[in-house]
Amino acid sequence: MDRLSVLHSFPLLYTNPLTFPMPEVSPDSEARESKILSSYWRRNLLLMSILLLIWAFAGLGCGILFADTLNQYYLPGTGYPLGFWFAQQGSIIVFVFLILIYALTMNRLDRTHMAERKRLREEEEVSR
Repeated sequence: MDRLSVLHSFPLLYTNPLTFPMPEVSPDSEARESKILSSYWRRNLLLMSILLLIWAFAGLGCGILFADTLNQYYLPGTGYPLGFWFAQQGSIIVFVFLILIYALTMNRLDRTHMAERKRLREEEEVSR
């Protein structure tokens, strides 16, 4: 079986532009779609930047740069110095929480983005 016949057997993977023409989009709609996409990526990059700064602060700042200062304090119930704990465990735990926060926030952002695009497409269908 050649590659093209495999692609034809999965219509979601391969769409022939002659068989499935793209709907015509007005320039205004295209500009609004571009604005929605740009807003989505701006929010995504802002979120990633904030989370990376928090991770750098927890991993590099608390684990290495401020470790001597933090070692004056001990983690309650363990007796471990706080700077040592951040270097060994704390930055990893913070990283896992940041992944969770990123996933939840991006799910919400994706839903919002898809709703905006759907609303735009519905408005365009009504205007035709």
